[in-house]
Amino acid sequence: MDTIPSFMTAQHRHCDDSFIATEFAVSAGNWSQANCLWMIFTADLDIHFAQEEMILFPAFEQATGMTMGPTQVMRAEHEQMRQLIVEMNEQLSVENKTQFLGLSETLMILMQQHNMKEEQMLYPMTQAHLPDADMVLTQVKAHL
Repeated sequence: MDTIPSFMTAQHRHCDDSFIATEFAVSAGNWSQANCLWMIFTADLDIHFAQEEMILFPAFEQATGMTMGPTQVMRAEHEQMRQLIVEMNEQLSVENKTQFLGLSETLMILMQQHNMKEEQMLYPMTQAHLPDADMVLTQVKAHL
């Protein structure tokens, strides 16, 4: 049976896989494949962010009363990643390998640091503090 940490961490790995595959396609100059993989990555990441921002974070904030703590930091980092994705979309559309890969390195570092905070702190805290974590996880899964 899934827990919040196991389900959300699996989503991180899924996003990582399509992100890395996009980088390989761009490196190889396979722009058609890169565009397809990038669309998969960005769609999956959008869903993941929505699950957190619309369901998981509000449930955590309601259960703990902490609205300016870790969830606020995570939302700010989501915005940083969204801005990088906009810039990467532009570089992908003009097939600028150097700029795209430079931005992708920045995004990868940001995602790794962000995911580590969620996986090691926020998700376990959420699982521990929600009065009905299984119900929240069911809501998260329904928001695909």
